[in-house]
Amino acid sequence: MSTEQLPNDLREVLARLAVRNAMRTEATLQADVRQLLLSGDFNLGDQDLSVDLETQVGDGRRIDVEVGCTVIEVKKDLRGAAVLTAATRQLAGYVAERVQQTGQQYVGILTDGVDWRAYHLRDQVLSEVAKFTHKATRGLDLLFWLEGVLATQTHITPTPPEIRKRLGANSSSHQLDKAALAALYDEYGELPTVKFKRGLWARLLRTAFGAQFQDKDELFIEHTLLVNSAEIIAHLVMDVDVTTLQPATILLGHRFDRARLYGVVESDFFDWVIEVPGGEAFVKALSRRLSRFDWSDVEHDVLKVLYESIISTDTRRKLGEYYTPDWLAERVVSENVTDPLNQRVLDPSCGSGTFLFHAARRYLHAAESAGMSLREALRGLTDHVVGIDLHPVAVALARVTYLLAIGRERLLGDRGTIHVPVYLGDSVQWQQRVDLLSEGHLTIKTGTAGQVYENELRFPEELLADARSFDDLVNSLADAASNPNRPMHSVPSLTPLLNRLAIPERYRPQIAEDFRILCALVDNNENHIWSYYIRNQARPMWLSRAENRANVLVGNPPWVSYRKMSQDLQKTFKEMSQDRGLWQGGKVASHQDLSSLFIARAVQQYLTEGGTFAFVVPNAVLDRPYFSGFREGRYEDPSEPVTVAFTGSWDLRRLRPHFFPRGSGVVMGRRNGSDSPVPLPRATERWTGYIPPGLNTWSAVSEHISRTPAELAIAGEGLIDSPYRSKFENGATIYPRKLFFVDTPEGEDSLGLGGGRTAVRSSPVTMGQDGYWKQHAPLEGVVETEFIQQVMLSECVLPYRLLPPRKAVLPLEGRTILHGEHPHMDRYPDLADWWRGAEAAWDARPQATSMTLVERLNFFKGLTNQLPGTTLRVVYVKSGTYVSAALIESPDLIIETSLYWGTVHSREEGMYLCAILNTPALTELVRPLMSYGKDERHVDKYVWELPIPLFDSQNPVHARLAELGAAEAARVAAMELDESKAFTRLRPLVRKELSLSPHAMELDLIVSELLD
Repeated sequence: MSTEQLPNDLREVLARLAVRNAMRTEATLQADVRQLLLSGDFNLGDQDLSVDLETQVGDGRRIDVEVGCTVIEVKKDLRGAAVLTAATRQLAGYVAERVQQTGQQYVGILTDGVDWRAYHLRDQVLSEVAKFTHKATRGLDLLFWLEGVLATQTHITPTPPEIRKRLGANSSSHQLDKAALAALYDEYGELPTVKFKRGLWARLLRTAFGAQFQDKDELFIEHTLLVNSAEIIAHLVMDVDVTTLQPATILLGHRFDRARLYGVVESDFFDWVIEVPGGEAFVKALSRRLSRFDWSDVEHDVLKVLYESIISTDTRRKLGEYYTPDWLAERVVSENVTDPLNQRVLDPSCGSGTFLFHAARRYLHAAESAGMSLREALRGLTDHVVGIDLHPVAVALARVTYLLAIGRERLLGDRGTIHVPVYLGDSVQWQQRVDLLSEGHLTIKTGTAGQVYENELRFPEELLADARSFDDLVNSLADAASNPNRPMHSVPSLTPLLNRLAIPERYRPQIAEDFRILCALVDNNENHIWSYYIRNQARPMWLSRAENRANVLVGNPPWVSYRKMSQDLQKTFKEMSQDRGLWQGGKVASHQDLSSLFIARAVQQYLTEGGTFAFVVPNAVLDRPYFSGFREGRYEDPSEPVTVAFTGSWDLRRLRPHFFPRGSGVVMGRRNGSDSPVPLPRATERWTGYIPPGLNTWSAVSEHISRTPAELAIAGEGLIDSPYRSKFENGATIYPRKLFFVDTPEGEDSLGLGGGRTAVRSSPVTMGQDGYWKQHAPLEGVVETEFIQQVMLSECVLPYRLLPPRKAVLPLEGRTILHGEHPHMDRYPDLADWWRGAEAAWDARPQATSMTLVERLNFFKGLTNQLPGTTLRVVYVKSGTYVSAALIESPDLIIETSLYWGTVHSREEGMYLCAILNTPALTELVRPLMSYGKDERHVDKYVWELPIPLFDSQNPVHARLAELGAAEAARVAAMELDESKAFTRLRPLVRKELSLSPHAMELDLIVSELLD
């Protein structure tokens, strides 16, 4: 719907509100605001006594408009600073009065019809948390913004667009809830119970993600909000009116326990909210907002959408969290879970539960077709569809997704007891069980980061054999330790409990010691979640026992590249990868990814012999050289060698738009019972097509996808090669650009600088800079002119043509790079000042490494290898939709790392190479070999995996290419280009001109035949 489709009377009100009319009175504006509330689909009517004009507060003051738990103050014009300040103060008084009178969490809105501001009360002061500027053309947006604040609409269908719009990070609803939660944490975050849970949360995520996890208040607050939301939604799925429940009942899952629905909602890291003053009001307000939706019949993983709408893309990327589209998970499950009633399906990295949702639905449909009773079907389901994830937020979301998959109708039927089988656990087992399983015991450390405890909880491994009995034991121990009737520092007898649970005598002394530790934790205010923590950490152990292993593994493992891991995690990853033949060192080391090791470990620990697997992976797994060990299918684990037989793959990188930040694929196979692996076949299934937005099911998406047989072009296996490979090198790593690249402003120093000196200032160019260096203050000063070098970057190269080079301060004395302490540096006092300032800025950067600025500049000798410069060099761009190349005919230019360069012996050879490299046929041939992000863009040296022969002037084909290249270069040189424009605008112009060239077809044909 658009604003134009709204009813006429509503459009008229919105139009009046969008204009600050000097003749309009506040009373008229109040009436329009009231009319907006009554006619704007907010589920309000005249009989709604909560909507009143001039509601009296009690001391003679009157609220302009009040609806539910929202107070609205209307002013004629808020543009004056004094008016805004006074109005904010007035609104604060109204909101504070209502909070005191009702005990509810209230929101304030200040508006003049155009300017709408939402406020949260904190310490009797209003804090602005959301703002909207109304225009007549944005009427519908105002309605959504206002509804997010009021939370009065009902029966909203929770589709992905509605979730993003009404609950996502940009919604007024989310901004208000996050502000309220942040205020609670700011005030009570240092309480022992809150601090303790925060510490356990941080330790768990630090173990999983290393340096990529950043222990920040904002992330803990967002995780708390997400989990609290998921737990409220869990109740709403069951048709429970959460607005009538006590917040503790909701977050501790008491209603689920009473309904014999276990493992859905329980005490966890995030229920600290109900342990602090003001927390109950927050939970009630959040419950009211989520109750707007109808959660009874959901057909996909909507909680994934909620997570992705709140947690930033950058945070998810650092943690390797790329959630799978529903339609893809649905198809992976349907094609790989072939006998759902007789296959245990495990997703060892279940995320928000997308694969679990579709596996559960598949099982239930099969059970109903087989005539199973509901009770039998649900008991079978929880034994056949299981999930694990190391992320506590993911686990909370996946448990609710599991309920959504079952559906309200089944949950309210004659179902018996249900234990939702989604567990918090480390599927990789980074410590290879050393920490958790020691000397026949499951060992749980009870300390958090920065604490030292001698005590550990230790449970005999044999007790894990019966998962539900173990859960009962742990729950009973935790309940007994936290019993409010237990005297402080006392340890009651466990004999009745151990007798009831039939715990063997040989295990009782250890269980008694565990109980003593739990009692001490309670006495020290550090209990609350140990039942949750122990049971979840134990479940991966149970699933890895031979008798409990899965028949099918599905999922999307974490995508974390080696260069993004912490040093400790890199060390462990490298050791474990080397043990299994997965490690590829050298320059490709940084490209290796956690996904391959994750799959190898998951197969080893959780898949029965003969069992099958299907995982969504980075597309590089299919054909990059650094995954060659994984594709071989033999993983020589020291304790349990594993071989797999790969059965096929899907190449998904040609689907548009991309649904991950990188190209993706799917690998499938089975665990061998023999010692003979079957490598990943070259034959693949290539998926192409454009998927319209808003499609979530396979039936809707499949008609837009073409699936065709294809061959994988495996890079780096010596299938194709060019002798030019060894002749081309990467340029110098001139990074960070702000410390090197400069502008030379003229005429700013009226006194002059003297001969051989130039004023310089850091160039504003920001391409290739991360956030830290973008924000870093520019350098400014004077340097000796001889140290200002001309540098060619990728943006300086068009097909056959060079744009003007950039200027950079480089401390080059001949072939020597001077550093700040070099004995020659003080011969050049201006350079010394500049360079030492640059080194100081480099050393002060966050997350500093031991690499000096000079070492960074000459990384892999990228600078000194090109000194002194040669007269004729071909350069081509490292990355681009198409390969772009040109000939440099000067020895004085420095080449930067965004380019590759190689010396040629003659201009003819240079034109020969430029003709080949700039031809569209070359890009199409090399595209399957190229590294890629979202698209095949990273050219690097993959062009030389094509059989481009050395130039031979006596070869008529080579000579003709050189001739055509010279003709095309002249054609491009004659173009009248505005070289001040961005290269991204100029390259398409050049390519269009080349496509019109009379030589275009001949060039394409010759290059295709030469390289085919």
